[in-house]
Amino acid sequence: MDEEVDPDCEKVNSVLDQESLELFHVLCCQTPPVIMRLWNMMPTETGWQNQHSSTSSAAASVEDRIKAMLEYFREASTVECRNFLLSVCMQCENIPMRLESRLMSVAGYASTDAVQNPASASMSLTNTGGSFDSATNESDQKSSTPPFEEQLIKRPRIDHWEQYVSEVMSLLQRRWGRLTECLVKEVQLEKVWVGPRTANKHKDRPDQTPNSADRGSRTPEPDGDYGYLESKVTLETFLQACTGKVTVLVGQAGSGKTLLMSCLGQQWTNGLGPIPSSYLFVLLEFRQLNVVSCPLSLSDLLFQHYLPPNANNDAKQAIVDYLLSNPEQSCWVLDGYDEFHWKLDKKKMQSEPLDFKEPLPVAELISGLLNRQLLAGSTILVTCRVRDLIDFDGLSDKVGELLGWDQHMIKEYVSSFFGEKDRSLGMQATDLLLSSRHLLVMSSLPALCNICCICLEHLLLEGSDAQHTQLLEEEGTGVPTTLTQVYLSVISAFLSRYPNQGERYERPKTSTFSQSSVCALASLSQYRSELYELARLAWGGLETNKILFVEEDVPKHVLELSVKTGLLSQVELRCHDGTLVSAYCFIHLTVQEFLAALRIMTCNDISDAQLKKRFSLKTRWTTKSDQKTVFTDSLYLYVCGLSSPHCTEALVEVARASGIKGIQSWVKKRQALVLNLLKALCQNNNLTGPKILQLCRCVQESQDHQLAKLVMTVRPTLELRNFWLSPNDIDALAFVVNSVGDDGIGLDFRACSMELECLDALSRCQYIHYLSFRSRKYGDKFAEKLSSILPEFKLLRKLEFCGASLTATGAASLTSGLQNCPHITDINLSDNNLQDEGIRHITQIFTKLQSLVSVTLGRNNTSLKAVEYLVQEMSSCLNIQHIHADGMKEVRVTFFEKSDVNGHKTKLEPTVSLLNQKWSKDDMTNLAKSLTRLPALSVLDLSGGQWDEEILRTLAEFVPKFRISERIILNDSCSSVVCVVALTTLLSVCPVMELHIGLQNLVQISIIFNGKSEKPVSEMSKKLCLSCCNLLPADFERVWKSLGTSSGLTELDLSHNHLGNKGLKKLLDVLPRLSEIQEINASNNDISMNGVVMLAGALCSRNTLKHIYISNGGKEQVILKFSPNQSNGKEQMKMFRINNSNLLPSNITDVCRRLVPCRFHLELELLHCSFADRAIDNLLKVLPTMSSLQRLNVSNSITSTTEALTLINCLINNQRITSVELSPQSESLICFDRVKAKQVSCRLAYFCFKEENIALMERLLKNLQLSQQLSYLDLSNNQLEDEDVKILVDSLPRLKISSFVNLSNNKLAQQGVLDVASTLCTCSNVSDVDVSLGEDRRCLIWFSDKGCGKTLSVRESNLACDHLVRLAEIVSNCPSLTKLELKNNKLQSEWIEDFVKLLNSSQRVYTVSFFISVEEHWIRAKEAVSLLCRCLELSNNIQTIRIHHTTLHLSLMNVTQLTTISGEATLPAQSIVTNIGFVDCAVDGYQLASMWSIIQQCHLLTELDFSYNSLDTEGTNFLCSLLPLLPSLTSLSIAIKESTVSVAEEFSQALRQYISIQHLNLSGHVISDTAAQNMTTFLPRLRSLNLSRCVWSAAGGMQLMETLEQCISLEDLCLDYVQLNEKSLLCLAQALRKINSLQSLKLDGWRMACSGIEQLTKFLPVWKELRVISLSKNLVSDQSGEKLLEALSSCSHLQELYLSSNSLGDLTAARMALVLPSLTHLTVLDISENQIGTDGSAKLSEAIKNLKNLNKINLTSVGTSDLSAVAASLVHCPVIQDVSLGWNNCGDDVVLELARVLPFCHKMTRIDLESNSVSVCGVEALVGALRSSPALQIIRLWRNKVSSNEAHRFSLTERRLNFSST
Repeated sequence: MDEEVDPDCEKVNSVLDQESLELFHVLCCQTPPVIMRLWNMMPTETGWQNQHSSTSSAAASVEDRIKAMLEYFREASTVECRNFLLSVCMQCENIPMRLESRLMSVAGYASTDAVQNPASASMSLTNTGGSFDSATNESDQKSSTPPFEEQLIKRPRIDHWEQYVSEVMSLLQRRWGRLTECLVKEVQLEKVWVGPRTANKHKDRPDQTPNSADRGSRTPEPDGDYGYLESKVTLETFLQACTGKVTVLVGQAGSGKTLLMSCLGQQWTNGLGPIPSSYLFVLLEFRQLNVVSCPLSLSDLLFQHYLPPNANNDAKQAIVDYLLSNPEQSCWVLDGYDEFHWKLDKKKMQSEPLDFKEPLPVAELISGLLNRQLLAGSTILVTCRVRDLIDFDGLSDKVGELLGWDQHMIKEYVSSFFGEKDRSLGMQATDLLLSSRHLLVMSSLPALCNICCICLEHLLLEGSDAQHTQLLEEEGTGVPTTLTQVYLSVISAFLSRYPNQGERYERPKTSTFSQSSVCALASLSQYRSELYELARLAWGGLETNKILFVEEDVPKHVLELSVKTGLLSQVELRCHDGTLVSAYCFIHLTVQEFLAALRIMTCNDISDAQLKKRFSLKTRWTTKSDQKTVFTDSLYLYVCGLSSPHCTEALVEVARASGIKGIQSWVKKRQALVLNLLKALCQNNNLTGPKILQLCRCVQESQDHQLAKLVMTVRPTLELRNFWLSPNDIDALAFVVNSVGDDGIGLDFRACSMELECLDALSRCQYIHYLSFRSRKYGDKFAEKLSSILPEFKLLRKLEFCGASLTATGAASLTSGLQNCPHITDINLSDNNLQDEGIRHITQIFTKLQSLVSVTLGRNNTSLKAVEYLVQEMSSCLNIQHIHADGMKEVRVTFFEKSDVNGHKTKLEPTVSLLNQKWSKDDMTNLAKSLTRLPALSVLDLSGGQWDEEILRTLAEFVPKFRISERIILNDSCSSVVCVVALTTLLSVCPVMELHIGLQNLVQISIIFNGKSEKPVSEMSKKLCLSCCNLLPADFERVWKSLGTSSGLTELDLSHNHLGNKGLKKLLDVLPRLSEIQEINASNNDISMNGVVMLAGALCSRNTLKHIYISNGGKEQVILKFSPNQSNGKEQMKMFRINNSNLLPSNITDVCRRLVPCRFHLELELLHCSFADRAIDNLLKVLPTMSSLQRLNVSNSITSTTEALTLINCLINNQRITSVELSPQSESLICFDRVKAKQVSCRLAYFCFKEENIALMERLLKNLQLSQQLSYLDLSNNQLEDEDVKILVDSLPRLKISSFVNLSNNKLAQQGVLDVASTLCTCSNVSDVDVSLGEDRRCLIWFSDKGCGKTLSVRESNLACDHLVRLAEIVSNCPSLTKLELKNNKLQSEWIEDFVKLLNSSQRVYTVSFFISVEEHWIRAKEAVSLLCRCLELSNNIQTIRIHHTTLHLSLMNVTQLTTISGEATLPAQSIVTNIGFVDCAVDGYQLASMWSIIQQCHLLTELDFSYNSLDTEGTNFLCSLLPLLPSLTSLSIAIKESTVSVAEEFSQALRQYISIQHLNLSGHVISDTAAQNMTTFLPRLRSLNLSRCVWSAAGGMQLMETLEQCISLEDLCLDYVQLNEKSLLCLAQALRKINSLQSLKLDGWRMACSGIEQLTKFLPVWKELRVISLSKNLVSDQSGEKLLEALSSCSHLQELYLSSNSLGDLTAARMALVLPSLTHLTVLDISENQIGTDGSAKLSEAIKNLKNLNKINLTSVGTSDLSAVAASLVHCPVIQDVSLGWNNCGDDVVLELARVLPFCHKMTRIDLESNSVSVCGVEALVGALRSSPALQIIRLWRNKVSSNEAHRFSLTERRLNFSST
């Protein structure tokens, strides 16, 4: 019955049988409801359902049912089989298109009844398995559309779909036909190679790749990480398994991407290739999509811009519906994304897809496809360039890069191009192409290979004559030197193809290929206008990012020429309306860029600014922000090439078409601009690696060797990292590198991918001294290739091959190349996989490379065997300096340099450091045996590894056999006491000097040798350190036994153990056996005060024990120091120091009693300790019994005033005390003498005497009254205030003080000042009082028993009027007061007048003159004159009155005395004045008029001084008129700073009539000839004359000097800085010869030199009364100085000697040592700014020792810093006040000597130490010395080695230290 219905039953069932396997896989992927419905189509009576209903496994049950179902319908009737197949097609999804089409065609159309089997309605599968239980509900949710209706809808869709697919096939076949018309060689996908790259996929993007069933049973290929072009596959293989994925194929411009995509389409049409023929193949070009400006839908994109179907709209809708229902059956090829004007919008995955009907911009539409928002599951293949790949991050599933042709493929193409007919020409072309690096690189791209062949064909045919061919072969120069020249030749070749060219340009027969390429454009002058237009077109496209041009863009004749020559290619462009038009593009983008560069260099329309804008280096690293462009960025490269002089002629020829005037000069100017821009880039030191490489290519194109040299000068080492390198890149590098010459450069390649051919190019780099490769990409093959070129690098010094994939095989290859590099010094092969065998290969070259300095081999997967290889090599390679291995991470071998070996007389010894190794006993044995074979070793470091005792003992057995000169280090190797004992035995059996063992957290062990010592082991001094070893007393015994006879032990460190008092006792017991011991450290050993007492006893009983230092009661520091070589114990000083301890009374008693028997001088220090109650009392009790105690130091231990006063009681009971100094902030010392002390000094500072209202001051004074004679009492800085000071001054008469009392810084007020001043009256032995309430807060009371006059100084005390009244009372009540100084006390003029009046009315009797000085800043000018007049009016006791600067000076005498002198009974007040002066106080001449009435009453006036004021005409007239009224006037001083001629003339005229003048000072005047003539009349009667700095004419000077011959009574002569001619000098010499009474001679600044000094020395013996001589700045040499000192020996009364700023040296200093001791009256010595050396300094110090009256010495800048002896000699100058040692670079040694002598120089007031090398240490010593030097007012320390912070700190501590420049 069935057979009658369908006679084709055999066909339907057979198709099912044929497709059963594939259909089985499809059904296995369907949902359970679908399987259920198909299963229900089988009738129940067949028994199939019951047969499989009891299967246990649900999954197995489904597969079994599917197999049973297919088996049943293979044998079923035709109707059943057809209905089954139809249901499969209707209900199943993801059926491959081929399979679905075949099944639908055989199934046909069935009836509804046939499709809907009645059995399915009543079928129940409840017992079939769990997989179907949950499927029932799911089946109810399916579409209610009957299967028949689905068939009626789906069948037409398939028909229209298949029809459209067929039309697309026809389209692609036609397209392929057009493309292959001009192909030289057939495209074979199996010979196209692709380098897979890793796709950058976002993690949140779901994998939408169809499964195997979806792809028609094609097995998917896993997406592995292929790395970065480290492997390659064919394009056919790469595209397998690309269905359903987004695949990106990248390639350079011209690599054939477009052609390959068309080839894929052609294969698809033939049912071949990776894309199934049932798929729809859509090939879209982005260049076509660029013209789409309006939004469009998916259907618009397909039917308007790809292929409109030959059907109505219903058919279009059916196609779209099918596409949307089956997106996996479409393949979208998007070609040329690099030409797309827009960038993709990479949107994040959205929950809903895009609406396919909604029009979108074309960029968004493409983005939707790639983002899977449209046609999810479709196959997409995109082509682009590498730099555009970043736009597909997160979108692509697979990425591959088209690889260029290799040489074999290039040869094949060239052979195919020239064919059989031109076989010989093809061979020539192949040879030329392979010989040119530029042509070869270009030919790796198919498009450019075709261009190269056309160019070669033209050039070879053009020179095809035999003569030229022979010339090419002989010269071998038929290669363009630059890429620019290649493109010039290309343009020439294409233009030559124009059929209407006419007669060809005749090239000289002798020209070479390269010459013809350079002159190519010049040879085509007939096409210059067309070429000019083409260049304009190219430039315009470049400016607008345009590569397609229409006919309107190009002039007709230019278009015709360009198309026929092949420079422009014609393409079809589909417009908006779907019509096709012709468009044109250059044959390659680089041709367009070259022509654009030609435009830049030949057209003045392009400004310099436009050129600079385009001229930039492009990086190879792409970023998402890069601007999209279609071009290759080669424009700047061609511009640089065209700037070469070789291209000038060609540029000029093309530029003629522009009509520029002076075309050649303009072209050269444009070329120069380019070279300058390139020069600026060469000097930029901030370029990245890719840009540096591009710079090298630009420089190579320019062929400018100076620029190339500049590149390497700026960057001696080029760092190239993480980008692809081509042979062409290396060739450019070679051009630049070879420009540097023998200087050498470095190349650092890091993670740069490169072919092995790059190394061939690298071999042309002749001047590489440093070469580095770092990447896993470099392996054995790379190393093998590298080894073949290494000998080519003659300057190579350093090679690095790190972080690579080198194995032992590669190491063997490298060593073969390295052994031919004799100059190499550094090799770094770390971070590879050499393993032990590889290390062995490397060691074999050590002896062959004599220049080696370092070899690094770390991180190479090695074991200790590799280290053993290195150590073994040391025995044969004697220049190895150091082997260092830290685990296996760091392995380094360093070598002695030849200079080291040749420069040392002694043999240099190597070192070995094997750190953190995992040793076994066998490993240690093998290493130790290797070490015993080494001739010498300085250091062996085996730290780390955590050894056990067995390994350590193994090493110890071999140590005596080692030849080690310095040390063995075993840090972090062992941690037990057993190990300590094992190692200590080495001290007795080996030449070990020191053994250091510390078992703390970081175990430190070092064994120090003295291998060069010739002493036997038993006689060597040794040191043992066992710190932090957890030693117990029992352990100490074991260690001591292991030492054996250890008499040579000099240092023993047992710190940080647990010995305790018991262990200390054992240590003290073995001291007699340690005869050479110098120091023992037992710190931190839990020692208590009982142990401290034991140590005190040991100090007394052990003669060699010298010092003991203890802290924290013995718990912390315990150090014993010995002096074993001092046999005379009486000369030895011992010290016992306890620091930072809490001392109980019993502790003090026990320790001190143990110290009482000490027979040596003893110092006891109790520093930073706290004394318990009665502890100080116990100390006071025991001190008298400690007869050997020399010093007790309790610094920072006496902190309270009560403790200090308690300790002061020692002055009462102990008469050996010499000084007590107590302070809580500084040192606290009590010093003792051997016998009873004559005097004692006492200092208590920084205490508070107002604690809890206790009468502490009375207690102190009571103790002091009971004590012996005090030298001085220093109570400064104690906050005493006026009340306590009053108590003290009242008690002064009862105190026995011989020197001074210091009460400074005690918060005194004015009342306290007056109380202190009153001691001048109340205490007879008080000699001076110095008080100041200013910043220094000074308060000093000086004592003297000599009965000399007393002085009182009150400064900066803000005295009021009532204070002056009290002060006047004190003056009146102190008749012995001789001097009163009031300075800056803010006194008013009226107060001073009242004070003078009070003194005048007092009843005081002046036995001697009483001097008063009052200094206030306002005493100047008019106020000064007024004050002086008022004082003279108010007092009749004034003898002298002067105002100097701002100070009023008065001297008072009793009127009765003056009356006696004058013989008159009554005189006016001012008539007794003998001296009036205004000196430098800004008085103007007109202000003197007010003095007329007063001065005319001064009949006894003998001295008048108006120096350094403004004596104008009025003042001069006043003084001149005053002179006749002063009959007693003998001295007149009118020195001035600025003078006129008239002043001197008037005074000289007046003095002619005044015969009483004997002393005259005219310093600074301009003396005219008239004045000089006048002066000749009165000069002979003068006794004193000062003409310093006067100016006169030669005649005037001659007159004056001649007159001096008559001054036989002259005593003082000052001629500083005057100018005399030779005649005048002779006259002066004659005058000096006649003057015998000279007492003072000042000739500074004469520059008299040796001759003048020689003359002067002749006169000196005559001047027996000479007291002052000043010869500074006189060019006195050392020899002349010696003679001068010899002559001065006769001047026994000399007091002041000034010889500064000369050239005195050691000879003069030596003479001083002989002469100065005889000058006992000398008070001032100034020899600053001379050149005295070390020897002279020593002699000078001898001289100073004898100058008992010296009070001032100036040694500033004397030429030596060795002034320690001079400083020490000052202790012999008891009255020294002023010392200047500045600018001598003196160090702390000089300052320390000064600090030592300062306490003995009680009158010292000033020290100058400017510009020396005094450090903080020296300043601290000065601070300490200042405490006992209260008279010292300032120490200048500017410009020393003290930081500003330290200087500020010192200034706060001691205000007398001045660190400023003023």
